[in-house]
Amino acid sequence: MGRLANKVAIITGAASGMGLAAVELFTREGARVVATDIAFEQLKEATAAIGGEILCAALDVASEEQWKQVVSEAVTAFGKVDILVNNAGVSFHKKLLDETLEGWNRSLSLNLTSVFLGMQSVIPTMQQNGGGSIVNCVSLAAIIGSADNGAAAYAAAKGGVRALSKHAAVNFAQDNIRVNSIYPGAILTGAAQRYGVTSREVLGKAFEGVIPLPPFAGEAIDIANGYLYLASDESKFVTGEELIIDGGWSAK
Repeated sequence: MGRLANKVAIITGAASGMGLAAVELFTREGARVVATDIAFEQLKEATAAIGGEILCAALDVASEEQWKQVVSEAVTAFGKVDILVNNAGVSFHKKLLDETLEGWNRSLSLNLTSVFLGMQSVIPTMQQNGGGSIVNCVSLAAIIGSADNGAAAYAAAKGGVRALSKHAAVNFAQDNIRVNSIYPGAILTGAAQRYGVTSREVLGKAFEGVIPLPPFAGEAIDIANGYLYLASDESKFVTGEELIIDGGWSAK
């Protein structure tokens, strides 16, 4: 308890899955949280039972104007922003020859431009406060060509997030702003459940033989725990790094 005491965090994609798990974990550890999602009503319902100080805000992560508004609301409500977790993202599972230019641009907007806008919006506030921690959710698709069913635009976008995270880590280290990345493997989330995956065991069966560590799939809390470590002062000498949480998938 108290690992994020006196910290203020913005978390995107917080209405379900890894983002919601992070909101619950961060508040339990003492953070005041600005929970954001484009699905605002779902967000309010999902976070209603969580204790602690939570400000819910509607956010289209591809909107520069909305990003500026969210950061302004966070500073008005809590006085500062210490942590940004760029958790939101979506894959449309289109292979390269099946993708359209419209789909390509949409995927880059939601998965790469969104991270750029988030960091650009929050870093000036962190500079004024003397530092902060940014955690970006990438994907194994950025480092393994066979991951995520060959989703070409998604892989390209996440590869961009990987590079952008390292760029920001180096260029803002002098401001005491740390930037790190998380790489989830097969994780049971709301998105997986919408595709008919009802449990961790069901998801694991699909990855048996691919992922070495039983039960071959993770849970949202596994990623949230990674977010927590990189957001907290426990990782005060960690920046530009990649935390892969995949049950050994990428080690093969």
